[in-house]
Amino acid sequence: MLKEFKAFIMRGNVLDLAIAVIIGAAFGKIVTSLTDDVLMPVIGKIFGGLDFSSYFWRMGPVPANYAGSLSDYAALKKAGVPLLGYGAFATQLVNFVIVAGIIFMILRVVNRTAALIERETARLK
Repeated sequence: MLKEFKAFIMRGNVLDLAIAVIIGAAFGKIVTSLTDDVLMPVIGKIFGGLDFSSYFWRMGPVPANYAGSLSDYAALKKAGVPLLGYGAFATQLVNFVIVAGIIFMILRVVNRTAALIERETARLK
């Protein structure tokens, strides 16, 4: 059974997938940082100093024992107040568009390269 597991793990496509998942997770962190730390502050500054991550609608009552600020999204969420965090959603949407755009550009290059290789292979035959 151990030999079968080792053979399964050592197959190329399983290792490729594992590497892709690890690189994808690291890439996701980079894109999240780009979105949260670079792009959204600039976009916020353009629109008058807005911090999109703190934009929300309160959908229910605040607990009577809550002592924090009513504009603190993280504290209200931690206190169990039902919130609609559209600012956080907007940030994640920008994050998704960046990732999708980069993946599209990579696939575009790969597809063009594959087509070029096919043309050259056909020409040389």
